[in-house]
Amino acid sequence: MNRNLLFFTVALLLCVAASEKLWPRGLQDANHTSSSGPEKGATAPDFTLKVVDGKGQTMQLSSLQGKAVLVNFWATWCEPCKIEMPWLAELQKKYGPEGLQIIGVAVDDSGEKNISGFARKLGVNYPVLQGTEKVADMYGGVEGLPMSFFIDRSGKVSDKILGLVSESVIEDAIKKSLEQKGDTKTAAGK
Repeated sequence: MNRNLLFFTVALLLCVAASEKLWPRGLQDANHTSSSGPEKGATAPDFTLKVVDGKGQTMQLSSLQGKAVLVNFWATWCEPCKIEMPWLAELQKKYGPEGLQIIGVAVDDSGEKNISGFARKLGVNYPVLQGTEKVADMYGGVEGLPMSFFIDRSGKVSDKILGLVSESVIEDAIKKSLEQKGDTKTAAGK
């Protein structure tokens, strides 16, 4: 029992150390909100990326208009991403029928086979796309990982989160995206 507690403590400390290394400027506020990238209420930058294991297929963000979308930037070497991705898979199952579509954007160059195996090992049940520097730049340069943008049904950014947060914080942002029906008055009024 003590070994398990020691292992958990060491793993937690490694995650904290990794987050300090990945995000040396620190988080922008207590809500883990990023200071860069598209602002809340702005139209999410559109992109087309290659689907990992998609036999050459691509996916365009704007093709998902009418759905709430969570664009999650991650990498195979990101320890906090390994914690978050199984949560995202569960949330996709739970909220997919209500109109949620999670998209994982891999921002490392470890190769399609490695990215695919990594995602499969973590139980990912949503599309994984091979990110590019251009798309990362459109979303503020991706200051750290994981980084998530929540997009409402009209294609507007409803929230953004930098770093590992609790599953309940992610779920609350998803619910907010699903509730927003794309009312442009609401989005423009922010």
